[in-house]
Amino acid sequence: MGAKAFQKKYGPWALITGASSGIGEAMAFEAARRRLNVVLVARSEARLADISVQLKQTYGVETRMIVADLARADGVAAVTGRTEALDIGLLANCAGYGTSGDFVDIPAEDELDMIDVNCRASAALTHVFSKRFIERGKGAIILMSSIVAFQGVARSANYAATKAWAQVFAEGLRLELAPRGIDVLAVAPGPVNSGFAARAGMQMGGAARPVTIARGAFRALGRTGLVRPGALAKLLGYSLSMLPRFARRRIMSTIMKGMTRHRNGDASKA
Repeated sequence: MGAKAFQKKYGPWALITGASSGIGEAMAFEAARRRLNVVLVARSEARLADISVQLKQTYGVETRMIVADLARADGVAAVTGRTEALDIGLLANCAGYGTSGDFVDIPAEDELDMIDVNCRASAALTHVFSKRFIERGKGAIILMSSIVAFQGVARSANYAATKAWAQVFAEGLRLELAPRGIDVLAVAPGPVNSGFAARAGMQMGGAARPVTIARGAFRALGRTGLVRPGALAKLLGYSLSMLPRFARRRIMSTIMKGMTRHRNGDASKA
């Protein structure tokens, strides 16, 4: 899709959650690179301000900042309320985080907040903006899936479940909204070199850069319902898809064990 066609279908404004770092930040730059104005949503006002300046100086686009905690209902309400007057054509649900380790050893509050951010906030925002896009007759919704979304994964059980929710939600929603001119895309990366891994306590090799994920997502918009950006995501995704579910569970759980070995006191184990 050419730049003008992209702007006409998905502009003039894009809303990016989780825009202060990682994939969300990369998505914001990718939208601005295509000359879309950008609404940046995250909890860190200082970081959003810095990114806003960079986008304006580099690409000459307009920006808006919304400082909000999407684990809270009032944070979601702030986003929907403060964007009513903007003609937003693209929603990228990039806010999210993960945990790693045995589920019972992680504070319940952390796990429940993760469900609120990864699932509840995405559902709430998608519900509002789907209606707005239907009124416009066009638009796009991006949901963040993962290579862990396609099977249960030990030591990342709840996180994998939230990604499975995003994947299945995107699949069904795409069928509902496509006849109304709205594109829905699930983005299923593998390990990504961002602050996410540090927060989750994971050590990852062969991780992709956030810009690789963002560019892969934007190239896929309007062409498919699922993209696996990054070489490792493609390798793992397509090779695992040929295996039965029990085998995928075992392989992905082994990979997760390796990435979290340093946190579980078993650094010497294979």
